[in-house]
Amino acid sequence: MKKIDFDLKNNPFIDFQSSRYMMSARINVEKLWKFCKKNDYSFFIMSLGCLMNGVNSVPNLKKRIINDEAVEYDYLEGVSPIMNDELNLYREMRVKTPQEFEDIFEWHDYVRELSGEILDGENKGFELEMEKRDFTNIANFSCIPWFDFDSITSCTLNGRQIQPLITWGKVSDDYEMSVSITVSHIFVHGRDLSYFFENIQKEFNNF
Repeated sequence: MKKIDFDLKNNPFIDFQSSRYMMSARINVEKLWKFCKKNDYSFFIMSLGCLMNGVNSVPNLKKRIINDEAVEYDYLEGVSPIMNDELNLYREMRVKTPQEFEDIFEWHDYVRELSGEILDGENKGFELEMEKRDFTNIANFSCIPWFDFDSITSCTLNGRQIQPLITWGKVSDDYEMSVSITVSHIFVHGRDLSYFFENIQKEFNNF
């Protein structure tokens, strides 16, 4: 984390009741979907990796306000809810970035093992009060695999909440998948979001 030269006082969105806004787009995931099905990899985990890489590729998505100063994290780890097969057990996990591993397959196995340990009760998972999450180098990722949505709204803890919230849905018959991201207009503008969507499409294409 480093302090950055950013004029918070005169930012046009700093005094809004809420600076949060959301954008959704459809991503083609055919290549990764077919690879995962053929080779017994989790599409959820692999798509999480693509989305984490996309978030970390855009500097403005890694900025926060801490002690009334603008900072930028070197990277954001991922926090995601997970459920067991019976859908009666809900936990959260925090995962490291794929770049900390030799390759994406080693990272996949690490996430699969971690999620299993959490759901089996061997690991308590991620537990942090909502009020403190904005001051931690994380982004929130949530998958809704049961239906194909066009857009979604997200909860707002407070008007100055900065942490990105990313949600993705069910893969359609033509291998398209909606991805929604909620951000703060204090740091993130339309061009930043276009970079995010361009980069995650490259992640899915170039897998």
